[in-house]
Amino acid sequence: MRDLRHDSTPAHGNLPLEPDPFVGRSAELAELSRALGASRLVTVTGAGGVGKSRLAVRAAARCAPRDGAWRVELAPVRDPEFVEHAVVEAMGLTDHTTRSPCETLLAHLAGREVLLVLDGFEHLVDACASLVAELLRRAPGLRVLAVGRRALSVAGETLFPLPPLDEEEAVALLEVRAGQQAVSAGDDREARALCRRLDGLPLAIELAAGRLGTLSPGQLLERLDDRFRLLTGGCRDALPRHRTLRTAIGWSHELCTAEERLLWARLSVFAGRFDLEAAEYVCGGNGLPAGDVLDVLSALLAQSVLTREETAAGVRYRMLDTVRAYGAEWLEATGDADRVGRRHRDWYVGLATWCELDWFSPRQGEIAARVETELPNLRRALELALAEPEEAHLGQFLAGSLWFYWVGCGRLSEGRHWLEQAVRLDTGHEQSRLKALWVLGYVAILQGDTVPALAALQECREEAERLASDKALAYAEHRTGCLALVTDDMPRAETLLRSALDRYGEIGELNSNVLMSQVELAMARAFQGDLPEAVRLCEDVRRICDDHGERWARTYALYVLAYAAWSEDDLDGARELLTDCLKGAHAFRDLLGAVLSLELLALVTAAEGHAAEAAVLQGAADRMWPSVGLPLFGSAHYNAPHVLCEARAREHLGDERYEECRRRGTRLGRDEAVRRALRRPGPPAPRGPGAAAAAGAPTHEPAASPTRKGGETAG
Repeated sequence: MRDLRHDSTPAHGNLPLEPDPFVGRSAELAELSRALGASRLVTVTGAGGVGKSRLAVRAAARCAPRDGAWRVELAPVRDPEFVEHAVVEAMGLTDHTTRSPCETLLAHLAGREVLLVLDGFEHLVDACASLVAELLRRAPGLRVLAVGRRALSVAGETLFPLPPLDEEEAVALLEVRAGQQAVSAGDDREARALCRRLDGLPLAIELAAGRLGTLSPGQLLERLDDRFRLLTGGCRDALPRHRTLRTAIGWSHELCTAEERLLWARLSVFAGRFDLEAAEYVCGGNGLPAGDVLDVLSALLAQSVLTREETAAGVRYRMLDTVRAYGAEWLEATGDADRVGRRHRDWYVGLATWCELDWFSPRQGEIAARVETELPNLRRALELALAEPEEAHLGQFLAGSLWFYWVGCGRLSEGRHWLEQAVRLDTGHEQSRLKALWVLGYVAILQGDTVPALAALQECREEAERLASDKALAYAEHRTGCLALVTDDMPRAETLLRSALDRYGEIGELNSNVLMSQVELAMARAFQGDLPEAVRLCEDVRRICDDHGERWARTYALYVLAYAAWSEDDLDGARELLTDCLKGAHAFRDLLGAVLSLELLALVTAAEGHAAEAAVLQGAADRMWPSVGLPLFGSAHYNAPHVLCEARAREHLGDERYEECRRRGTRLGRDEAVRRALRRPGPPAPRGPGAAAAAGAPTHEPAASPTRKGGETAG
């Protein structure tokens, strides 16, 4: 019997030489190297084309032990019985005895320190797991780096899920590979967009780089809907399964059972992330019982067809766009795409309905996070519903039901887009269209776009009267009152808002909209000089909000209460209320609530003697307004605090210094601006010769006390 410990096997393994530069992955490489140092079995998992093999080879070269690192390419092996033979062959071993290949391996590994890289094992997982378990048990000097789309599920295994490249690394890879062909990766903006569309998949990016000799990144972007035909033609010496994107993804598809392929195809209807309940409803039935979806989904997750993510709304699953596109082709081929698409639409219409009802509750924060997470799917549902004439009323209903998100969570522009599409359609479902009309009017008001707002609300009111729809009439009247408020017609605003509140009471309506009508009535009273009535109305709103756990409408009540406190020279009280208000608005991403708070907080800051800091906050507000609409609605009443603050700051700082501080504020991002506004300035310092020139810090000057009369201000 030959002693295989002293054969002529190469000492340092068979790792392939890298034909081109290794780009990016420095963090993953370091982390994988540490994992190999701490565990005898590490399995790199991830989707096809994500770069598992290349990273594994680089890590193996870095961590190769005394007797070398050996790579075994298992993709060509079809019969599980030949797994052991493939390992023996890759290690260059020969044995003419009657021993099994496993015994041959164990004899060779005895006393040696070896790293074995098993690449592409997913179709042979049971045979590989059995072999690895046996080798690790009997060869203490062995470490194994497995590379595949699922775990081996062997005791002691450390999983290393490999994500796609981040945008910077993806662009760097595109540029390097383009440069190797003496072509340009083109405009940076287009290159980044291309890498995003390709999910940061290294294989897809390398194949795209191969097309840059013929097409620009912009042209590639235009053709990506047919990505599987476009991205072909990898290097001749590449692994067969890596030569085209379709083949790389198809390799995973071949390994799936019939049920797994069916679920993969149906899951392609989702855009972005989805949860288990949605998958069960949308994908269950017609050959795949809803009760089986969890098990089949788990299998796809184990094979890296899906990834699992923790979000603010809980656990979600997602497919890379490239994997989804492959599944979508199969879904079309099954002839089931329309049915699954309708189920997807119905699920998200139902979800939006539930979220709207639950908005008026202590779960507002959860609802905001849920809708934010589900937004890509809600968009897809809107697209599908509004494109089908017979189902367009569902799109109208969906666009209107999401009013709380468009208005309360910083999505005015997007909401306007969907609502304008919705109201143009005559679906024969009047109530759905009426809802979309008043929500459109509301959104346009908040953007300061008064003419379209008035047109939508007038049409809503006329149709509501014709159809005797008390609810739509109340909402139309309410929002018309809101329009009068922001256009400085306070008597009309008060009349309409009081009437709307009466109508809400008659039909038993109590929700965030109703509370907002009361806050808006309070604003109208405050602007007309009746601060006690404004305070009474908003204290009532605050009490109801606290009873129901409502936080969004509460922030606007706090704004009015802060305005009243400032008007009464209660600066500490005004700051405390505005701090609470700004925190609440920012948490919901309510840009309007946040910027109104910031404007009033700037005035309070100036009154406290911090003119420079007030100017910075005004600059920050100036930067935020374009994301909302017309600054301060073009309203003289809403603009009064801004005008007074600017006048005081300029008086104390001088025009040049004021503009310098204001420009500093315009450079602040939204989060940074809010953090700064919430940080209470220190006590104002006496004004001295060098105070105005203090760079980078607020200048602290005492402010002259304003003269106030019934909410009107004069410097």
